[in-house]
Amino acid sequence: MTPKPTLAVVGATGAVGSVMLQMLTHHADVWGEIRLLASPRSAGRKAAVRGEECEILALSEEALEGVDLALFLVPAAVAARWAPVAAVKGAVVVDTSAAFRADTDVPLVVPETNAHAARVRPRGIVASPGSTTLALIVAVGALHAEFGLTELVVTAQQAASGAGAGRAGVEALRAQLGLVAGRGDLGTHPGDVRRAVGENTGPFDGPLALNVLPWSGTAGADGASSEEERVRDETRRILGLPALRVAATCVRVPVVTGHSVSVHARFEHPVPLARANEIIATSPGVVLYDDPAAGDFPTPADVVGTDPAWVGRVRRSMDDERALDFFVCADNLRKGAALNALQIAESVVTAL
Repeated sequence: MTPKPTLAVVGATGAVGSVMLQMLTHHADVWGEIRLLASPRSAGRKAAVRGEECEILALSEEALEGVDLALFLVPAAVAARWAPVAAVKGAVVVDTSAAFRADTDVPLVVPETNAHAARVRPRGIVASPGSTTLALIVAVGALHAEFGLTELVVTAQQAASGAGAGRAGVEALRAQLGLVAGRGDLGTHPGDVRRAVGENTGPFDGPLALNVLPWSGTAGADGASSEEERVRDETRRILGLPALRVAATCVRVPVVTGHSVSVHARFEHPVPLARANEIIATSPGVVLYDDPAAGDFPTPADVVGTDPAWVGRVRRSMDDERALDFFVCADNLRKGAALNALQIAESVVTAL
């Protein structure tokens, strides 16, 4: 019998890495050895996967020897340095960072939408999109296949765990919530929340507790942020629509985990609402949860810890029969990172 492939999880101790180890424990066991890699400061620690305690190894060339598939769940700078090393050593790399998403020699893959793209890997690397794109793309892609997408306008409400490599954003939000808890007068005067939180706002550009921040990422072109540009560029690549008109606004909100996106999608053809609901409800990786009169619609507090993208508030645009509006929520550490990477890896390994 052919031995099962060896898997390396690079970044096993991070926020996404912790979720990945849980998923590997509960998914079908298609792997032989699972090797857990992280920074040297984490070497020697233990982590549980598939019911066993495994020692964390320092990321090195030696640790990548004999690896068939490597999941990179690390910041872009680390991926840019080490993913090509793993590929040269013969591993197929699936990377969740932004390091290779714009590289035309690296396919950008969402298995429910463009799984075929992962078959051609000139550099031995497959990229996974950002968490905001992943929250919306499966539903948008399914609707595009039926009606032909021509324009997309989205406002993303991004959770704290999407900032500062995950843990830093969550820790900063929890610290801020501790500073404002019990202060019933806060939020009633200009600057009072900022003064209560102080200048140490972690990876955020202002206080997030009792607040929202209309900025995420770094400065891009013409006033856009890098996060907003990524939503546009990634959506275009995944759907194969290089000229698609996309307007994106990314807002950081005081939610621990779970991105939400308000979507306005315009199509080539009129969109019958019943047919749109049918498409969303039957698309893999999507759950339609939509009865506002009964209080049934997705919220990040309800979908955290689940795998699908949850869609609600589906309605045809009031002034445009070719446009559809809806609201989607997804756990940004699961489908927004770990799950999509694992789905890519599982699809690739069947062809190794």
